[in-house]
Amino acid sequence: MSAPEQFLVDNAAGWRLAMTRVSPPETTKPGLRPVLIIPGYGMNSFIFGFHPEGLSLVEALAARGHEVWTVDLRGQGRTIRARGSLRYGMAELAIEDVAAAIKHVVTNTRTGADKVDLIGCSLGTALAFAHVACVPESPVHAIVSLGGLVTWKEAHPIVRFAFGSPWLAGMLRVKNTRQMARVALPVLAKVAPSVLSVYLNHRSTDLSQSHRMVQTVEDPHPVINREIAEWIQRGDLVVDGINVSKKLASFTHPFLCVVANDDGIVPPATSRHTYDVIGSSTKEILFVGDADLPIAHADLFLCRGAEDRVFAPIANFLHDV
Repeated sequence: MSAPEQFLVDNAAGWRLAMTRVSPPETTKPGLRPVLIIPGYGMNSFIFGFHPEGLSLVEALAARGHEVWTVDLRGQGRTIRARGSLRYGMAELAIEDVAAAIKHVVTNTRTGADKVDLIGCSLGTALAFAHVACVPESPVHAIVSLGGLVTWKEAHPIVRFAFGSPWLAGMLRVKNTRQMARVALPVLAKVAPSVLSVYLNHRSTDLSQSHRMVQTVEDPHPVINREIAEWIQRGDLVVDGINVSKKLASFTHPFLCVVANDDGIVPPATSRHTYDVIGSSTKEILFVGDADLPIAHADLFLCRGAEDRVFAPIANFLHDV
């Protein structure tokens, strides 16, 4: 696999977004649209290029002929703050950052395509749909939800407790989350795996490289904390005054919904709801995990057999639509 190409992209709001492209010339198939992967909350794009045992999501898609792009939104990964404000929310991420990333992909793709396919991971799904709701002329073809959501139908008690008060959620500032995760992850895996299994199940994922996995962890953002708390209470996703949940029925993008059977961050009922209500005539749903191999939120990227269970079906769907 060729080394990723790295870019810094001006989002026109004082940030330079870190983007990567993996496009091996020997495997990239003509006619396929470029794929842009959008991270979720409290994470960056590192995890898309990492797997403890096999091919990562990026590597698996590229091996099947796709030109694959990742982006770090503001406050994530290698993205650089130049003069941009630190006060931003989901609207800025969905409208400004995702738009800048899509424009860069369409302008620089080697595929010749004039549209892009989006893979939204966790909150990245909400940002993808918020983007097409707020920027309806955006050149987006297909959308994949990977453990993502638009409307809260259910919330795990831990999540509901953590975001129980919008005011409190918006006031708390947590720093050094990655360092704390580096210490806590191996300890929880040994002494309290049931607590960790809300996010990552030790029965399904090899945690021996947890010190590398935590490179994807980012500090939470107070404004987005408040917005998530309000979103959970309201149910519907509202971004920049637009009720994205209500607009789902009018969307016609080909859509694949990937649901983890034991997800404690985005419960299956919440994740699959997007599939149930979207207006797309071309839509598929993929349930991942069973009693023997319970798949939690992050297991979708990291579990044993992820290439066959998750990554290959995504590649096949995007190839066919």
